[in-house]
Amino acid sequence: MPNPESAILVIGDEILSGRTKDKNIGWLAEELTALGISLKEARVIADDTNTIIQTVRTLSASYDYVFTSGGIGPTHDDITTEAVAAAFDVPVIRHPEAMARLTRHYKDTDIDFNEARQKMANIPEGAELIDNPVSAAPGYRIKNVHVMAGVPSILQAMFKGLAPTLRGGIKPTRITVQCAIGEGTIAGILADVSDQFEGVSIGSYPWFKPGQFGTAVVLTGLEIADVEAAAALVTQKVEAAGYAARRDADNSFIGGSGINEPA
Repeated sequence: MPNPESAILVIGDEILSGRTKDKNIGWLAEELTALGISLKEARVIADDTNTIIQTVRTLSASYDYVFTSGGIGPTHDDITTEAVAAAFDVPVIRHPEAMARLTRHYKDTDIDFNEARQKMANIPEGAELIDNPVSAAPGYRIKNVHVMAGVPSILQAMFKGLAPTLRGGIKPTRITVQCAIGEGTIAGILADVSDQFEGVSIGSYPWFKPGQFGTAVVLTGLEIADVEAAAALVTQKVEAAGYAARRDADNSFIGGSGINEPA
């Protein structure tokens, strides 16, 4: 079976304004890749009800899994839950188990468990809770959409508890070949190798440091043999063109020598 496909949806005006730097997309991408779940799309949208509704519907219909971050806190601009519920045409309820968890969390503390904090127990009807071992306020799963907090430490804790319930696939094989030449010079080589290995994704990433430059060619695919063969062919063709090339994945040379390390 092909690997499941997924999308990440980051919700928050603070991300779009630049005031807060997103740390969730990159972390989730690595975790999903390790599980064999292909990340196909990541979006960042505003705290706008209609935008959230339409985006959740679109992504839910397009991918096996959707993971959202942000907008489930206690303040007036935390509108994700209401919008997600509307996207699936279900009401928002004061979830008894979520309420119990929050009540236990705030008991015997100096923090007022006021109506704003109780709002974090509001969950779309029919959703399953996602545990929050950091601050108790749960996320939830409704259909194929997993709604999590925006705070990176909380999102990470939520996802680690959630991960065993996800259907994974084959973890991709990734090999990097460092080439001591600019990507414009080897663009034709990469296009030729890509044509020969349909299941292997080939990306080129130039790097520069004083007096040195080169290109990291990253080959990724689900079939180990194909990725190995494609990496070997890139190296062979780059060397045949007169430039040094070295496989970086295990610090061993496929061929050539003397290539400078990227900064």
